[in-house]
Amino acid sequence: MKPGYKLTEVGVIPEDWEVAPLGKYATFRTGPFGSALHQADYISNGIPVINPMHIDDGTIVPSETMTVSAQTANALSDFKLKSGEIVIGRRGDMGRCAVIREGQAGWLCGTGSMIIRPADANADYLQRILSSRRVITAIENASVGTTMVNLNQGTLSGLKIQFPPLPEQTAIATALSDMDALLGGLDRLIAKKRAIKQATMQQLLTAQTRLPGFSGEWEVKQLGNVGKCLRGVSYHGDTDLFPHDTEKSKRLLRSNNVQDAAVVTTDVQFVNSIRVAEHQFLQEGDVLICMANGSKALVGKAAYFDVTDGFDYTFGAFMGAFRITDDFTHNRFAFYLFQTWAYRQYIANLLAGSSINNLAPSSIESLEFEFPSIEEQTAIAAVLSDMDAEITALETRRNKTRALKQAMMQELLTGRTRLVDTAAMQGTIVG
Repeated sequence: MKPGYKLTEVGVIPEDWEVAPLGKYATFRTGPFGSALHQADYISNGIPVINPMHIDDGTIVPSETMTVSAQTANALSDFKLKSGEIVIGRRGDMGRCAVIREGQAGWLCGTGSMIIRPADANADYLQRILSSRRVITAIENASVGTTMVNLNQGTLSGLKIQFPPLPEQTAIATALSDMDALLGGLDRLIAKKRAIKQATMQQLLTAQTRLPGFSGEWEVKQLGNVGKCLRGVSYHGDTDLFPHDTEKSKRLLRSNNVQDAAVVTTDVQFVNSIRVAEHQFLQEGDVLICMANGSKALVGKAAYFDVTDGFDYTFGAFMGAFRITDDFTHNRFAFYLFQTWAYRQYIANLLAGSSINNLAPSSIESLEFEFPSIEEQTAIAAVLSDMDAEITALETRRNKTRALKQAMMQELLTGRTRLVDTAAMQGTIVG
């Protein structure tokens, strides 16, 4: 063990950290009983009532319809939340908790939540600890034998928590909050770039805006006149599936492999090669389409196939692939047509009122769009591809930042990395 550290029931931590039950540094209040807050009490656009469903990744997202009048809130004043307190869900998924901020003071703790009132402890630090995997596991273990994980005051008070000195708790909380702010900024930037791209698509793909140097009329064509929608591979249950790559198998893409208009290959199945016809091997530039799904919202989602990892890919029976067969149609331009509002509306109208959630190849081939010259298609596709590349780069940066934050949490919440001058802090504590 590294000098300056000790082994405790919560793991190896610095010698100057304390392991104590949460009840030593906080008091608790369970939300009102159902008999005190009825469904009839809820109104729209009143004072928010906070239940576990409103707590997401350390933030509170209230519901406009789950609110109460000021009169009802005043009658339940003991359950009003104050700035600096923590609201934590006591039912369902454990670990949902958030610190109450200034603008949220006066909101009401719901029946499914509890209030934690820190005393001589940093609220943001406690929130990080209470949402950690170790503490969630401890809460779940305390509920063994019950029909549902349910957090009560006794369990919460008895939770063993690692407590650094208060200045270090504050430093840890600040560092992690800074990472959250960075992630929030990236999320907002990505959302902004996506919105700009959608607006640009609407302008360029409908000829409302023309790129410099282009003019002339666009021609209305059915997709069936410029390409063909191919059916996916049919196979007989598990007898045609393999657990991994073999000499007799091919990689099979399904609906879950189409995410945010991109093909992901992190979770693929492997199908017997004899089931795959030559035309069912995906080619670069194919548009992979979800043709059937239990959810209508997922039917019609599409992705551009440009995987170049050296493997051959095919696609399942509930999928389709639109393949360009015309020399005057650009693959990526055609793909972007599958991302337009007009396409999504067409699919929604086709499935509306039907109990069948599937498309036929003819449903895709009968779609009509306007097409400019191949030169203008190429230019439009280049603009939109550049925007996609920028968004992808930002998403990659965000994912790396998230991973860094997780690593930071592990280091900081166990004391393996210290953010304070421990010698100076010891002097302050002793002095």
